[in-house]
Amino acid sequence: MSRRPRRTYSKEFKQQVVDLYLAGKSRVEIIREYELTASSFDKWIKQAETSGSFKEKDNLTPEQKEMIALRKRNQQLEMENDILKQAALIFGPKRQVIDANKHKYSISAMCKVLGISRQTYYYQPKLVKNEAELEEAITEEFVRNRKAYGTRKLKQILANRDIQVSRRRIGRIMKQRGLKSSYTLAHFKNHSSSCNESKTDNILARDFRNKEPLEAIVTDLTYVRVGKKWHYICLILDLFNREIIGYSCGKRKDASLVKRAFTRISYPLTEVQLFHTDRGKEFDNQTIEEIIGAFGITRSLSKKGCPYDNAVAESTYKSVKVEFVHQFRFESLEQLELELFDYVNWWNHLRLHGTLGYETPIGFRYQRLAKRTLDNERGYDTPSEAASFI
Repeated sequence: MSRRPRRTYSKEFKQQVVDLYLAGKSRVEIIREYELTASSFDKWIKQAETSGSFKEKDNLTPEQKEMIALRKRNQQLEMENDILKQAALIFGPKRQVIDANKHKYSISAMCKVLGISRQTYYYQPKLVKNEAELEEAITEEFVRNRKAYGTRKLKQILANRDIQVSRRRIGRIMKQRGLKSSYTLAHFKNHSSSCNESKTDNILARDFRNKEPLEAIVTDLTYVRVGKKWHYICLILDLFNREIIGYSCGKRKDASLVKRAFTRISYPLTEVQLFHTDRGKEFDNQTIEEIIGAFGITRSLSKKGCPYDNAVAESTYKSVKVEFVHQFRFESLEQLELELFDYVNWWNHLRLHGTLGYETPIGFRYQRLAKRTLDNERGYDTPSEAASFI
């Protein structure tokens, strides 16, 4: 006996069947006339009454949706763990890690885990055959990176394109082409040595070299001209990898601006150990105290009139001024928000940082996590054990 082929029904057909039933036609007649199964008919009626949609995803129960989300999350975590293991084992260029695993995972997902853009992965470096091509490559990278890079970072980013060239040669070409970095020389400024009047201590004590993610986060505010009025930007940085983990902008320099920056942090706030700021009123209020109190975060304040106690935040805002604020003319808060989102993404995923060995913050983070995963699998309890084995 041959098996009846499986029938498929369009959503228009299903809706017509439901309309016939609602118009008064009996269930038995509809099933017989259209040669339907009772289970299919009852399912369509139930879908129409509950969600109004015949799509399976629109008719899932909260428990089913939660289960699907958990399965996807579990698959994502398994993939990330596998990729980080491969990165630690191969210990080569990220493109090599992706090439070795692209038969198992999508390229876009692996690029996200390894902290690089798909554009970077697909980019094929051009071989520089003469001086003119080298000049074009230097100019291209200089403009692409917001005219902020000097010879050190240009040398590194050209090396990433397999172009080996000295800083002296880069400097000569930049001078010939009139390419001048938007940075200026830093100047020493005296600061007040008056005592700390608040009961909150400077727990950070200028120890900016943290070894763990979210061990200490720092923040500050800066101003930017929007139209004819001043607006403000708040950035929250993780000292572990100089990543901008939270950011906001607005018309007022107040606690709500800082709170919005906190809400942008994608990492669990319960993992933050120390929150360091200067003594601005926007950081010393009930709103901020409620946030850090709810998540068990320890407070740390700079000494009065001493910007060097929050040097990383001060340095970051200087970079923001040069690379972002001075590069645009903002006409509205919406434009500022859009451009700030783009800048933060560039800072975290593409910008090279000298303090990170000319790595990006996201790249640095995944490298450290990959190495830690490999050490744990080999049974090292401490970094010193791994070092002694090597």
